[in-house]
Amino acid sequence: MAGLAAEFTLPLRSFELELTLDVDRTVALVGPSGAGKSSVLRSIAGLVRPRTGRIALGDDVWFDSTQRIDRKPDERRVGLLFQDYALFPHMSVRRNIEYAGRHRADAYLERFRIAQLADARPGELSGGERQRVGLARALARDPAVLLLDEPLSALDAHTKAGVRAELRQLLRELAMPTVLVTHDFEDAAALADLVGVLVDGKLRQVAPPHDLVSRPRDAFVASFTGANLLHGNARPFGDDLTGVKLESGETVYSTDLAEGSVGVVVYPWDVSVARLQHEDSAMNTIRGEITSVVEIGNRVRVSIGPITADVTVASVERLELARGGQAFATFKATATRLVQLA
Repeated sequence: MAGLAAEFTLPLRSFELELTLDVDRTVALVGPSGAGKSSVLRSIAGLVRPRTGRIALGDDVWFDSTQRIDRKPDERRVGLLFQDYALFPHMSVRRNIEYAGRHRADAYLERFRIAQLADARPGELSGGERQRVGLARALARDPAVLLLDEPLSALDAHTKAGVRAELRQLLRELAMPTVLVTHDFEDAAALADLVGVLVDGKLRQVAPPHDLVSRPRDAFVASFTGANLLHGNARPFGDDLTGVKLESGETVYSTDLAEGSVGVVVYPWDVSVARLQHEDSAMNTIRGEITSVVEIGNRVRVSIGPITADVTVASVERLELARGGQAFATFKATATRLVQLA
């Protein structure tokens, strides 16, 4: 199967989008609103024209500014799922799938388990059902590239987990070049083989999700992937350690080597919580007020001063964290990463 190669520049309102991306399977682009994510999809699909660059599927060139090639959207083998699914409200599910498609709808109605909805209108469907119809319509074009714009953002939390698992399985079965954009790193990590962090039109880092977490290139990547980020000044401490004096006054230690102004990265699942300070193998302790206790699934996110920890429901009950007051957040030097501040 041919891969997608895109290298282009596109002027946007407050910055210029500059992208170089090779896509063989599923790549997710994550970033804040207004970072240029949807513009990437629109450029690949032919809905906007980049200023310079080249977009090609294998030897099939869709756009080349030097050769003055700019294929129309219907001349590009692209299936595009819009953020709101963009279904025609006056058409049945069947007619939506067949619109501009190269195949009849029956196979897709069966594949997405929506045959019983063939005669329904989009307004009668749930969020998950509308997403399935949108995907079926995108695939009915017989695309060679799939583009997904915030495919899960229109779903409620109850529906989202199940639909995300279905979409992950579908993308693995299709095994076609796919670019999806989302503001949610958890969605990107669950769905994509590679994740790129896009900020103000520039890719900060492209890597497998695990590498973004374990080796973030900078402070923005670290914080966007869900890490605590503490600012401080680093100096060598001996024994292959670095001491970082935080802006709040505490000193924490890392096995990363650095000097000068740094961001200390530690993920919530690497932080333990206690009511009393204990002497153990964790070198780093931060004392603070419990400012938030939020239950998320079978875990609880607890904010203590400048740091957030993920703990079990049993720990919250045992330590009576919900009543507030002072607590200690501890983490090991090996659990920290030191990154440059953007």
